[in-house]
Amino acid sequence: MELVIAIGIGLLAGTHTATWGMYKDSPHEGFTFRRYSRSILVSGVIAPVVWLITKLTLTSSGHMVVLFGITYGIERALVEFYKAFVRNEDQSKYFIPMQFHVKGKVVKDLKNRLWIAAAYAAGVLLVIGGIYYFERLRLQLPLMVVLLFGTAGGWISAFGGAWKDAPLEGFELLKFFRSPVIALFYATLLACFTESYLFICVGALGYTVATIETYKTFFFPSRPRGKFAGKPVLFPDMLSRRQKFVPWYVAIWMAVIIGFVIAFAQPRNGLI
Repeated sequence: MELVIAIGIGLLAGTHTATWGMYKDSPHEGFTFRRYSRSILVSGVIAPVVWLITKLTLTSSGHMVVLFGITYGIERALVEFYKAFVRNEDQSKYFIPMQFHVKGKVVKDLKNRLWIAAAYAAGVLLVIGGIYYFERLRLQLPLMVVLLFGTAGGWISAFGGAWKDAPLEGFELLKFFRSPVIALFYATLLACFTESYLFICVGALGYTVATIETYKTFFFPSRPRGKFAGKPVLFPDMLSRRQKFVPWYVAIWMAVIIGFVIAFAQPRNGLI
């Protein structure tokens, strides 16, 4: 039964991601089921694997919302890593290249990108390993220190976004601190349901991405994504077709919010 729940959580997280991505990109790239289903399938695999490894109890609403966040965070990290360092794609359609670049100049040589990817992955793994190390020490760290661990993913996202976007869009101080601040909020929520520093960190990253992308996508629907700034709308029919997906997106957010409400109403075992 819990395996089915894990798969379901993964599919919901993936559908959430796929929908905001499609909503923003489809007027410029068109819609294909293959592209839309990518995050759904990846998340549908990640969630049960995470459940098997972590032994989260999915009869608990608290652990369900934790798994949703972890799945979201891992899927986003893997897909963005793939797009930046591994995938070869024509970047001329973008204002901000999706492949790794230096001040807008794409590093085209795959071998060079893979060396950079290895260094980047090593840095991220070092951060994750450090958080896990402190978790395994079982020290009675101050709660604020633990919550700052929870913002690690937000800081990685902030620095990565600044590296990618700022040379072309300009640097905005509030935008830079947005991810860490939102991650701190979600880290505080997740700390109510788990004692794992690592779960809090990755889960907070997942919810941070979900929140920021929802804000950018649906609060400013007529504003093109930064990567398509100044680019023509090649598929104007998608401006209306994409609206059919919005109710599903809202339903998933409602399910997540209800999950949090139920989780707070149930007995819980977390750091807070």
